[in-house]
Amino acid sequence: MNHTDPTDSETSDADRSSTDTLGMTRSDTTAKVKASIKKRYARERRFRLYGLIAILSSLSFLAILVFTITKNGLPAFKQTFIQLDVTLDAKTLGLGDEPDQAQLLKANYNGTIKKALLAQFPDVKKRKDKKALYKLISKGGQYDLQRQVMESPDLIGQSKTVWLPAGDDASGYLKGMVDVTIPEKKRRFKDNQIEWIESLKQDNRVAERFNWTFFERGDSREPEMAGIKGALFGSILTLMVTLILSFPIAVASAIYLEEFAPRNKWTDIIEVNINNLAAVPSIVFGLLGLAVFINFFQLPRSAPVVGGLVLSLMTLPTIIISSRAALKSVPPSIRDAALGLGASNLQVVFHHVLPLALPGILTGTIIGMAQALGETAPLLMIGMVAFIVDVPATITDPATVLPVQIFQWADLPEKGFVEKTSAAIMVLLAFLVAMNTFAVILRRKFERKW
Repeated sequence: MNHTDPTDSETSDADRSSTDTLGMTRSDTTAKVKASIKKRYARERRFRLYGLIAILSSLSFLAILVFTITKNGLPAFKQTFIQLDVTLDAKTLGLGDEPDQAQLLKANYNGTIKKALLAQFPDVKKRKDKKALYKLISKGGQYDLQRQVMESPDLIGQSKTVWLPAGDDASGYLKGMVDVTIPEKKRRFKDNQIEWIESLKQDNRVAERFNWTFFERGDSREPEMAGIKGALFGSILTLMVTLILSFPIAVASAIYLEEFAPRNKWTDIIEVNINNLAAVPSIVFGLLGLAVFINFFQLPRSAPVVGGLVLSLMTLPTIIISSRAALKSVPPSIRDAALGLGASNLQVVFHHVLPLALPGILTGTIIGMAQALGETAPLLMIGMVAFIVDVPATITDPATVLPVQIFQWADLPEKGFVEKTSAAIMVLLAFLVAMNTFAVILRRKFERKW
């Protein structure tokens, strides 16, 4: 006969209770872990979603900006011309029997154009209407006619059919920039001017051509005659000075600090100051250039040489930092191998380390030059905001640069300068994109992996 021990029953019940409790604890723990993992995954999905939204928003704003600039700037690459039959008689031009080049230069070409317009529209009698008629042709038309006569003086006394640039308002109307639905009193281009231009259009005396003037001439008070050649050459000369000064100094400084300088508090102070200079607002460098280069050294105001000096100071920290990073990326084994073969420290740097770091150095230099190309504030401080018509030939000639030219045009009230501003921005962006693309190509072509 078997007897059951009461203590065994109690132990069994306790074990079951403990097992049940442990099972419930494990189940709760598993549920909590699963819930925690679920929340973590949800947070990660939200974070990726926020990042995607941020990227799409940035791309959307960029697309809107590029679309707006392109839409406003494309009309500037077209120029409207009007055909006129001009009679180059000596009396109207105010010339004698045998005029020389000086007399041809000062002849009354504007009066000849006005006479041709009145001959085209003989019904125009009132003085107010005549003034409105004359505005169909740009003031720069007289210079085009002047150039033709000076190239061929035998044209005097003859009648000639010429194509002359249309005025700003007439060109804007033909490009669809004039809202004819608003009352006549509230718009610059009047109804009678619309009738005249439509009459010329019906007679096939109006044509649109590529606007070479935009690339072949300097600044002008007349929007249809304004171009970027002067600003473009000023930017090129300024960047040449900047590159010649900043590249060797920055690379030499980076080589010394990275390869030869002792590690002490003085070099630490220099490194901290270089990093701080990279974050200094650009207008501070403009104030420095105004105080030192213009007021103290008496260098010419609004000249590429001063602009290059100022931009060199601004780009030096950027090129030094990027050059040091490129030198650091060269593996120490290259240096150790060269030293082991008996090369001096100078030979190690210039024969082995520098050639391998050169792609990174060039990339940083191009990025620094692109940054300098887009700068406006420091150049405003040294007077490069002046109205410059002539194209600079040397680094000491008065000049302006493309960003400053854009700044000036954006502040002018004429509608023609709106499209010129956007077109100049397109040209500037094209240069910046080209320079950054060139930097990426250099990096990928010469970069080596160890």
